[in-house]
Amino acid sequence: MTIEVDRVSFQYGRRPVLREVSFDLTPGAFHAMLGPNGAGKSTLFGLITRLLALQSGDIKLRGRSLREQPAAAMQEIGVVFQQNALDLDLTVRQNLMYHAALHGMARKAARQRCDAELARFDLTERANDSVRQLNGGHRRRVEIARALLHHPSLLLLDEPTVGLDVPSRKALNAHVRRLCADDGLTVLWATHLIEEVEPQDRILILHEGQLLADGHGDAICQAQGQPTLADTFQALTGESQHRADTASQT
Repeated sequence: MTIEVDRVSFQYGRRPVLREVSFDLTPGAFHAMLGPNGAGKSTLFGLITRLLALQSGDIKLRGRSLREQPAAAMQEIGVVFQQNALDLDLTVRQNLMYHAALHGMARKAARQRCDAELARFDLTERANDSVRQLNGGHRRRVEIARALLHHPSLLLLDEPTVGLDVPSRKALNAHVRRLCADDGLTVLWATHLIEEVEPQDRILILHEGQLLADGHGDAICQAQGQPTLADTFQALTGESQHRADTASQT
């Protein structure tokens, strides 16, 4: 398995945020983690990327435990956080080269990897533009290109379409799905937007720190006796799509 999350719990002070969360992801597939604001999605991503320390349970990346082999495990991960993490005053290429240096890549190899990712994301002509000149959709593409420089086996995306218009959201979602199909990349896409999830996707529904459902969308709907994912989401969480979308803006 690309990643195995085993009975992970976490709390801030006395407030539980994650409760005995366990799942594994199928290699080379697109997975959607669906949950409203405050469900625990960002906390889980913080634990996987070691921004937060594990309190209970374990996480393994291709069999390497974050507790026992953290450096080796982290090499398997590429991540795009909800908040933009690019340096706006550096060029696109400079942002990528800096990230490559942090991963210890030799300069010649880093240039080759940057050129390859820029071409794949249709960013070659923007390579020498400052990130500040790019629109939101292009900035997200730069972030994904940067996250893939070191050939990770798992790409994490935490609410990657926040702030984007609908066409940009759809284009980014479609592009990431192609990465799974073409490159065998394993993706975990965290979102509160049901429109970014397809019925045939493997879906993990997280609410108030608990994993309420894990399976393909159609099967989850059938198990809950609901006609659509939106109805299933509301039945499980008590959150309508409208309420979940509004909460994410606060």
